[in-house]
Parts: sequence; C-alpha cells; structure tokens
Amino acid sequence: MSARELDAAGITDPALRASYERCRRLNAAHGRTYYLATLLLPPAKRPYVHALYGFARYADEIVDDLGSTLTAAEKADWLAGWGARFLAGVRAGGSDDPIGRAVVDTVRRWDIPLALFEDFLASMRMDLTVTGYRTYADLMGYVWGSAAVIGLQMVPVLEPTVPRAVAEPYAVDLGVAFQLSNFIRDVGEDLRRGRVYLPGEDLDLFGVDRPRLARGVVDGPIRRLLAFEIARTRELYRAAGPGVRLLHPTSRDCIETAIRLYGGILDEVERADYRVLDRRVAVGPARRARVAVPGLARAFAARRG
Repeated sequence: MSARELDAAGITDPALRASYERCRRLNAAHGRTYYLATLLLPPAKRPYVHALYGFARYADEIVDDLGSTLTAAEKADWLAGWGARFLAGVRAGGSDDPIGRAVVDTVRRWDIPLALFEDFLASMRMDLTVTGYRTYADLMGYVWGSAAVIGLQMVPVLEPTVPRAVAEPYAVDLGVAFQLSNFIRDVGEDLRRGRVYLPGEDLDLFGVDRPRLARGVVDGPIRRLLAFEIARTRELYRAAGPGVRLLHPTSRDCIETAIRLYGGILDEVERADYRVLDRRVAVGPARRARVAVPGLARAFAARRG
C-alpha cells in the first residue's frame, strides 16, 4: 500500500521514500483514528498527511516517551536542536533527518507556512515546564500550537475549493476540537504525567481539584465537570462542520470520517459514565468500521468522478 501511495504522489528518490514510509509507520502505529481517516484520501495525497503526522508524533515522543531516559532539561535541548535542524532544512530545501526529510518535502511542495511549525514546537516546549492552565484562554494559547496549527498545515493538502483564508477558521476549530476530545479522554493518563489540560477555572467552578482527580473516583462534581467540557467541545465540532463542504470532493470523506471518529470519543466517555481517571476509553473496532467503510465507498466514488 505505501509503495502505491508513493508512486501515485510521484515520490521517486529512495531516501525520500524511506522517510515518507517511516512517517507512515508512525501514523499507523500511534494514530489509529487519524490513520484510518487518511485512507479515505486519494493515494497521491496520503504520504503528505503521514509526513505531517510523523512530525507531530516524533516531537511528542521527545516530550513524553523519552521521559525515563532524559531529564526535562535534556529533552528541551534535544527538542530545540531537532526543531532548529528541521527549520533550517526547510529554508535550505532539504534535510538528512529520517523524519524531517519527508516533512521538508511536504512543506515545500504544498507551500505550508513555516510559522505553523515554529508555533507547534513552542507548544511542545511548554509541555516540558507547564503542568496546568489557569483559564480556558490560557489553554487555548497552548492548543493553538499543539492542534490548531496542525489543522492549518492540512488545509493546502486537502485542497479547498475557496481561498485558504476562507477555509482556515474551520480547520482551526476542528483541530482544537480533536485536541480537546483527547484531553477529556486522557485526563487520568495526563495526570499521571503531572499535567492537567482542563482549565483551572473550570475545576474551581465544579469544586474539583488535583487531589480529587488523583483519587481516581469519578464522583458527581467530576462527572459534571467532564459533561461541561464535552458540551463545549461539541460546539467546536458543530462550528467546524460546514468547512467540510469547502474542501475538494476527494478530501471531504476523510474529514467527515475523522469528525465522526474523534467525536465518537466523547460518546464513549459518556457511555463509560465518565470513568476516564483509571482507564482509557476508545472507539471500538466495530464502530470504526461502521463509520469508515461507507466513507471508503464514497471516497472511491468521488475519486472516480
């Protein structure tokens, strides 16, 4: 499958193909929902989405998954060095980094603004020192770089049928909605890493604090807090929805499927009675198949058309 995608995209250089393949494997291994939605795109577009995901995932691994081997200061140095090399590679037109090579190619092919990657790296650096956000506005400062810019990176690849500036606000709302869905699902997991991505003002509103969350028992106040966060996130999904019709027909089913799958995370949290402190809920394979299979059929028809 990956070779067919690379052939369709006209990517022939062996080193570049290897870099795109490495990004694809990161997407397949760590972004099951994202990867499934990507399959609804035409093969020629998939490598570029894999590259953008690979960039984000690789930086996230530096911040989180290397915690047992590097100190926070060492991770900060590693991230700064890797980010600087990537940005220099974009400016120079190439990279020797096994991940960066494909991302640099994607950025240059699709004319993606470099500032979006600078903002992403800034939010990743925040994760090394910031463990909570006092207000929703404070959280949105972090989410701009961790999620909104990823939506903006995707816009050129999805080929809107309107000027980019018209489609971009919808992409921002959708990127934020995806991120908030993950925050709600991962409250317990993030807390064990020392972080809380729910605004402190919201915790205060419902009489919840970190020690209460750390007990791992979902009581009435925590349940009401999570219901509040879910309602706000669903408003973002509703705001983003009309933007799907602004995309090229061959891109629409990918994004519609992603919305249904990521939105399904919120449904699963409710179905689990908000018990996200001691477990990680997920959209099951059967539901993913029910959502994705019709989308695949529509996407194939759109490509033929």
